[in-house]
Amino acid sequence: MTPPKTRNTTASKKAPAASKKEASSKATPRRRSASAPKAAPRPRARAGEVARHAAVELADLIHKEPGSVTQLARSDDGWCVHVEVLELRRIPETTDMMALYEVTTDEHGSLEGYRRLRRYVRGVPGEE
Repeated sequence: MTPPKTRNTTASKKAPAASKKEASSKATPRRRSASAPKAAPRPRARAGEVARHAAVELADLIHKEPGSVTQLARSDDGWCVHVEVLELRRIPETTDMMALYEVTTDEHGSLEGYRRLRRYVRGVPGEE
């Protein structure tokens, strides 16, 4: 007498899983369609925002207290901002040491560079 044939169910369950793996490894990665919207360009920063941002970033870089913005001008590729900075506090305040910095930014207001133009005592009249 021959034994009855039994069906191996574990092998048949594994086979589809293996074929899924093969199919997923052969599948091409999804790509963005050409009609997908691109990120919009950042708008140009407004003058007041640029002046405030330049003064704050300069103060963070040089670890000094910013004073006032004395000049703001548009350049070909961004902005040029002049910022007064309190460099050394003295008593009386009229003898504080001040400095004038020129800060350059790109058209969006991000700082690109700075330089100190001059130092002066607050209470001493100078050329303006």
